[in-house]
Amino acid sequence: MDTRSLIQIPGYVYNEYLLVISPPPELLEKIKRVKQDFYDKYQSENALWGRPHITLINFIQFEMIEERIANRLRAIGMGYTPFQVELKNFGSFPCHTIYINVESQLPVKNLIRALRSARQLLKLNKENTPHYFDAPHITVARNLQPWQYEKGWLDFQQKHFTGRFIASSMLLIKRRAGTQKYQVVERFEFMNMPVATTQGALFI
Repeated sequence: MDTRSLIQIPGYVYNEYLLVISPPPELLEKIKRVKQDFYDKYQSENALWGRPHITLINFIQFEMIEERIANRLRAIGMGYTPFQVELKNFGSFPCHTIYINVESQLPVKNLIRALRSARQLLKLNKENTPHYFDAPHITVARNLQPWQYEKGWLDFQQKHFTGRFIASSMLLIKRRAGTQKYQVVERFEFMNMPVATTQGALFI
């Protein structure tokens, strides 16, 4: 998201937030090796940026309502059931991004659908609404120059990759406008609890 157009209001702090699913450490290292390989071959520095993840939502909001957001996401997580994520081979968004395919799209999309109930809380204003990622993937490299994309995709569409893990939580991270480094807000566990219990959690 581009935070440059936001009007700065004295005393109010904006953050950019990402809600993500993170692979477990062993698979994380395997993905990092793929990203390092891309960097070594095509000099795309952003291939080395950040921790690999599946992005669910990206939004901008005032820090002052962060606790309310966390309460809502915690309640959604409490009512959700852990699910298996299958990764297989590579895909691309022409002409700028190469990614690892999430083959098990349906459970991730179902989670994103459940998260849409929090849309109003995540909306800053009519120009800055939450972006839900309806094409789940794990980025290898993005913002590629034309030659990086063309050569990289010619190479990576022939490569094979497999991985699987149980998604048992989602992670909310944030960064201040104009900065690069994200910090963790909270991890929300999928607990498969009854609806009445999760609704009650909204008032804790």
